[in-house]
Amino acid sequence: MRERAFDLALWLLLCVPVLLRSDPNDGGSWTEVVVGVALLGGCVAVSRRWPPVPIAVVVAVSLSSTLELFTASYTLALVAFGYLAGRRQERTRAALWLFGAVAVAGLLLTTVTHTSLGQWFTLLLTLALAVVAPWLIGRYVRQYDRLVRSGWELADRMEREQEAVADRERLRERSRIAGDMHDSLGHDLALIAVRAGALEVDPGLGPAQQHAAGELRRAAADATARLRDIIGVLREDDAGAPTTPAGETVEELAARARASGLDVTLAPAPVPTLPGMSGLALHRVVQEGLTNAAKHAPGAAVSVSVTPDPASVRVRVVSGPGAAEAPLPSGGTGLIGLDERVRLAGGSLTHRVTGDGGFVLEAVLPRNPPAPLPAAPTSARELDRARREVRRGLARAIWIPLALLVALGLLMAGVALWTQHQSYLEPEDYARLRVGQSLAELSEDLPDHPLDGPPQRTPAEPPGMDECRYYRSTMLAAIPVYRLCFVDGHLAGKAEVP
Repeated sequence: MRERAFDLALWLLLCVPVLLRSDPNDGGSWTEVVVGVALLGGCVAVSRRWPPVPIAVVVAVSLSSTLELFTASYTLALVAFGYLAGRRQERTRAALWLFGAVAVAGLLLTTVTHTSLGQWFTLLLTLALAVVAPWLIGRYVRQYDRLVRSGWELADRMEREQEAVADRERLRERSRIAGDMHDSLGHDLALIAVRAGALEVDPGLGPAQQHAAGELRRAAADATARLRDIIGVLREDDAGAPTTPAGETVEELAARARASGLDVTLAPAPVPTLPGMSGLALHRVVQEGLTNAAKHAPGAAVSVSVTPDPASVRVRVVSGPGAAEAPLPSGGTGLIGLDERVRLAGGSLTHRVTGDGGFVLEAVLPRNPPAPLPAAPTSARELDRARREVRRGLARAIWIPLALLVALGLLMAGVALWTQHQSYLEPEDYARLRVGQSLAELSEDLPDHPLDGPPQRTPAEPPGMDECRYYRSTMLAAIPVYRLCFVDGHLAGKAEVP
């Protein structure tokens, strides 16, 4: 509804100059009024679907009235349809082809009708100011509206992305909590199973106590397996390593494992303190090594060595024979998560089986872990790209008309010089002219084209002459000029007039 109201108002506005200039009381005709109003109505109707068509129609109507393209009835329509074409058209190729076709058509009409090139220059100037300039302004407004619309779309997208990021962070935090539950509770349950296994074979206990200890050991193993299954469901496939601190130092971890019955050797003591992710990764490497030894090689000796360097710390956990005889208690995910944690800390993790059936877990951790790289600001890049497009559109709207005007001025100056050269009569040739010579005899000395008429304030022509022709006496000055008058095709008089 709004579009129809706008089109109706535009049509009525463009009809006003046609009604004023084509009024029969002012020398016009009702036919001109009816044709003009109908053409403008059709142009407004198709301007949304085919924006270049109204320009072509109005240009054709204007050229039918004057080769200079400037008419009081349709100039406002040229400006309006030029702006709307730039505002509504997505691509520029059709409009550029149309502007070029108008310029070529004007030149052809000038040649066919044998009119001066000054009218063609006026056509080009009118085309540049009344059509091309509004078209470029429309292009700029279109680009600016696109920038504003892109800004709102980006803001809406960023809000949705922020909500999605918050949801992902909540899920990721739950996954991290689940991972820490698996790591810490699995370690504790493994130590419980070790203690229960020691009580099961203790000769100081009776059969009933040993049986109860065996049931406790099996229950701890079953609880570890169920914990692994539940946490495996809660973990995300692409979740990062857990980052919640264990809440104890490496010395306390080794002491707790030693109190549970593991033969743990830690060197050196105290262990160097690492900041941030490196310290958490160091604790997890030692914890994973002790858990593996407690589960698969109870009673075997475990050595933990921490070797500091100026830039890094190397931690090495060596389990005795039997540590590599069965799968890891985490179903293989323990080492995968541990490798991810070490990688996020900027280090590297290796593990291998020794010749006697033992297991070696080794990591190199930096003392100063690298800072995480910020996410690429995609929305900011898109907004900056839209701004650059608007700046280019503004530059085109300003500089292209100026460049066209400069080019048109240079072309007009060149053509003016060429025209002047065509009507320039050399002083030596003028001196050779004799009264009484025929035009055929003078053709070799006369220029190809005389001036269109006498310059302003030129003295009156002599009476009784059939024709008087005027030629330039200098290349750059408009006066004085040579006047040659003819009677019956023969030179009857010559003079240099101011």
